[in-house]
Amino acid sequence: MEAIRDLINFFSYPQWSFTLSLVVFGVMLWSRKLWTKKGGLLMLMVVTALFSVSLLDPNFRLVVAKPDNVPIVMMVFIVGFFLWLALYKGFRNDDLTAEGEPTFEKSEAEDKVFTWPDLVFSEFICMVILTVVLVIWSIALQAPLEEPANPSVAPNPSKAPWYFLGLQEMLVYFDPWMAGVVLPSLIIVGLMAIPYIDTNPRGSGYFTFRERKSEIVLFLFGFLILWCQLIVIGTFLRGPNWNFFGPYEFWDITKVEPLVNVDLSEIIWIKLLHVGLPSNWFVREIFGIVLLAGYLFVLPVALSKTRFFKKYYDQMGPARFFIGISLFLVMMLLPIKMYLRWIFNLKYIVHIQEFFLNV
Repeated sequence: MEAIRDLINFFSYPQWSFTLSLVVFGVMLWSRKLWTKKGGLLMLMVVTALFSVSLLDPNFRLVVAKPDNVPIVMMVFIVGFFLWLALYKGFRNDDLTAEGEPTFEKSEAEDKVFTWPDLVFSEFICMVILTVVLVIWSIALQAPLEEPANPSVAPNPSKAPWYFLGLQEMLVYFDPWMAGVVLPSLIIVGLMAIPYIDTNPRGSGYFTFRERKSEIVLFLFGFLILWCQLIVIGTFLRGPNWNFFGPYEFWDITKVEPLVNVDLSEIIWIKLLHVGLPSNWFVREIFGIVLLAGYLFVLPVALSKTRFFKKYYDQMGPARFFIGISLFLVMMLLPIKMYLRWIFNLKYIVHIQEFFLNV
């Protein structure tokens, strides 16, 4: 058992767990019809059994059973359930459409009931059940209230609310203004722009996968891999001093893991060219500026010429395509920066401290 715990702790570290999540994500999409139709319940039973057995470990139980973290555990299972439900209905609708049968939504629309008393009665029962659950919850778990705020004493680790932990984890890989202002703003703007960028009318009004493959895969990648996983990492695997701990590791407050910050300009000028850093900021960061400009402005044009993206270019037109592909490339900056950080300790591609511009 000790060897298994050590193996899980090792592969839980970000560079391995993130890579494994990409592999699992690919396998999940490849075997989507298998686990959404036959293996979904079996997967739920296996995950629940592993979670129950893991609760026997005191270190795992100490983190997971913390009153602050109990809702996050529930959220993980809820996200998994609704992911299965949505894809199950999507694949089922695709099969029904291919057979010439009405979709789930059309069948349900024909079975109409009155708001009163049918719907109101069902909502009342749900309200009673939820009230009972909340009362039991409040009795079983102590409210996570702490002492009055003391500016001279900070908790270790000092964590944001769970819905901001993804952004806090991004601070490891980006400058605060990027992780806390620019990227969240682009996320909000991108979500608002989706209906105007993607005007594909197919698949509207019902669950489907066949008609919206690229859109669904892109959304699941951004939501599950780049958002939910960062929340899980920040909640359960980041301990004192923001060090990383495996799920079965003790949160040792004396653990020290120095992380060297290396910029692209230092790698090129000092390590490759064996000269000192130029005093002029533009000359010093010219390689990073060119690389970033090529990534954001040249790469979209090159992608529009490829076989895979050309069909989207023809369907969407130049304006909508370049806005959409630019938002996609900005999103992909996160996994790129994560791997650069893990492999090369690379902190900034462009580091212009004279203007506080760091990317």
